[in-house]
Amino acid sequence: MHSGKRFGALEFATWTRRSIYVLTILSAIPTVLYFLGWKFVSVPWQPIAILGTAVAFIVGFKNNASYSRLWEARQIYGAIINDSRSFGYILRDSLSAKDPQKVKDMFLRHYAWLTALRFQLREPRAWENMGTAQYDEYSKKYDIPERLSQLDDELKKYLSESELQYILNKKNRATQLMATQSKELSEAYIREDINDFQWTQINQQLVKFTDDQGKAERIKNFPYPRNFSSITTYLLLLFILFVPFGLLKELDKLGEGTTLEGWTIWFNIPFSLMVTWCFHTLDSVGEASVNPFEGSPNDVPITQISRTIEIDMRDMLDEADLPPAITPKNNIVL
Repeated sequence: MHSGKRFGALEFATWTRRSIYVLTILSAIPTVLYFLGWKFVSVPWQPIAILGTAVAFIVGFKNNASYSRLWEARQIYGAIINDSRSFGYILRDSLSAKDPQKVKDMFLRHYAWLTALRFQLREPRAWENMGTAQYDEYSKKYDIPERLSQLDDELKKYLSESELQYILNKKNRATQLMATQSKELSEAYIREDINDFQWTQINQQLVKFTDDQGKAERIKNFPYPRNFSSITTYLLLLFILFVPFGLLKELDKLGEGTTLEGWTIWFNIPFSLMVTWCFHTLDSVGEASVNPFEGSPNDVPITQISRTIEIDMRDMLDEADLPPAITPKNNIVL
């Protein structure tokens, strides 16, 4: 997540510089050919304008869908924050008098669940963008915590050695940690450490966590539909290719009767670049938000949120040695 006012203009230009190079070349080729006398390469601008209208609609649709996925992901983690706080004080007030160590163990297991979930959500998928040169280069400006450490090292902070080995042998570690919480809760109920009402309250919180995890996994494991993504790419590519050919005659006419006659054709390069860059960058912005857990600078800050939850819950137990909050690096925080 970008925590500053905005991405700087230079920052944006650097991020899109590879596309600027390509778009400049694509604009220069028809311009040079036209200047050398190949007048037939010019095409009418009207069909290109119609194509541009279609591209604008479909890119807008994609960006709206991308924002919806990003905002839903943020809402999911907002629910996890609230549910975690409720879980913490309900568990503390229900069980502390009978078994304070059990309360602490379940708190620690919850931190482990948050950790396992964020590591699972940061795992790469084939359709994500972080493997491309553009995103990989920009990722050097900030830290992706799940790439800087190993899951087993992080879980050691919260779990006993036997439970750690048990969890690491499971496929979906976050699910098994929540299942262990449910088992511990059932055992406390059987021992009559908690009553029916308390058991129901705490169990409802565990159900909410499972629901939140499932919603996050749905966004992670189901990409923006490939048919919409593909048609957007193809129509955008056609538009980018034809724009420089459609502006040739119009810009050539611009200099008629002036001292620039015959030379205004070179305006085709900057004008075509400007138009195609706008459309391409709008599509790139949508693509940068469509996978909100991949580790891009526009991601939901799930690591920071998880640390905030841990701090709040440790504070509920009056612990003195609280972990530090995660702060942005170059205005980016994950």
